[in-house]
Amino acid sequence: MPVHRRKTAAALVAAAATALLATACTGPAGSGAADDPKARTTLTFWHGWSSPGEVAAIETNIRSFEDKHPNIRVEVVKGITDDKLNQALRAGGSNAPDVVSSFTTDNVGRFCATGALADLKPFLDKAGIDPAKTFLPQMARYTEHEGRRCAVPLLGDAYGLYYNKTAFAEAGITAPPKTLSEFDAAVKKLTRPKGDGFERLGFMPSFQGYETTFEHYASQFGVRYLDADGKSALASDPAVTELLTWQKNLVDELGGHQRLNRFRTSLGDEWGPKHPFHTGQVAMQLDGEWRGKMATDAKLDFEIGSAPFPVPDDQAADYGKGYLSGTILGIARVSQKQNAAWELVKYLSTDTDAVVSFANAIHNVPSTRAALASPKLNDDPLYRTFVDIAQHPRSSHAPSSVNGGAFLLTAQDLAVRYEAGREKDLGAALRRADAQVDKDNEQAR
Repeated sequence: MPVHRRKTAAALVAAAATALLATACTGPAGSGAADDPKARTTLTFWHGWSSPGEVAAIETNIRSFEDKHPNIRVEVVKGITDDKLNQALRAGGSNAPDVVSSFTTDNVGRFCATGALADLKPFLDKAGIDPAKTFLPQMARYTEHEGRRCAVPLLGDAYGLYYNKTAFAEAGITAPPKTLSEFDAAVKKLTRPKGDGFERLGFMPSFQGYETTFEHYASQFGVRYLDADGKSALASDPAVTELLTWQKNLVDELGGHQRLNRFRTSLGDEWGPKHPFHTGQVAMQLDGEWRGKMATDAKLDFEIGSAPFPVPDDQAADYGKGYLSGTILGIARVSQKQNAAWELVKYLSTDTDAVVSFANAIHNVPSTRAALASPKLNDDPLYRTFVDIAQHPRSSHAPSSVNGGAFLLTAQDLAVRYEAGREKDLGAALRRADAQVDKDNEQAR
């Protein structure tokens, strides 16, 4: 941390001092904040990053913030999980954080509905920041719940398709598939069976595979999740049935759930150098922008490319979209230093140089329009695919819920059972899932 300079004392007449104090200690209307953001203070910032490169990158931005705000010192606590974060936000006290970040965008609804994080609208209004114009609209949407903005985005993730160009050339495939019918054909061409397993699998479609979750597929199908009344719409939304039917058909055509599962359990770790895409055991991979850097660092002996994940044939016009998520940033409601905390939140999330440098360092997608347009942003073609996906108007995240991501787990569990053949009547299973989601949401209110 930099050495903090002492603020030079100045002699002020009593009236002027009183007026200054009254102005500085009054937070934005409705915020409830009463601290002076220009006073000497220390903030506690909790975040989830833990790898050395990521930790160094966020600390670089913190040091830059402290240089610009010499009265504010930031104590950083790394590697914080959402469970620990939730406990601290509920408990409050002197050990609670002032500023927090989370990787779990699905929890925004819970953070906002419970009031665990402060309402940021008064701070944004006072600063003249319009979230819809400052941030990518899709990312602005997933950081609020039912009109309450308790978070802002701090970088984002976009999901697309990585593919083995060498394997494509060998199979006579000249371009990445854009529709699911093209994708299915490519998967079969790229697959090389071996005994009761595979020498190479064109793609691992299993709902238990790396990143091939219900939520990540759902964005390509345009799944709605909820109806106009806020009730679960899994059974009534034809996109859900189409998704699950497509996925199971592909699983069955590749030999079935058991065969794929045996192969899946033999594969290397998702975050290590033996990831099956790195080793060539799978030729295509649904993943986020970080995979390109990981693959490059692994020094693969084949060339790779990136593209948007395919869409259903009847949605070909929407090709280019993908699933979005990212890191969120907020102020603890229990913090007694909300005005100072806002200065840190504002800097980390809206300062263009800070956002760009952080995005470049950890290979995430910038969350502000200005950062996305910056000439300083990484121009690697693999990475730029995901920058484009993030800006596609139909890229999406699941809607926020008062129950966090519980409704997504319900859908995911059903999908796993259906893939494995344990659910024979899909319509009935979806109706039961709807009833469970509605019950869970009602109990959480």
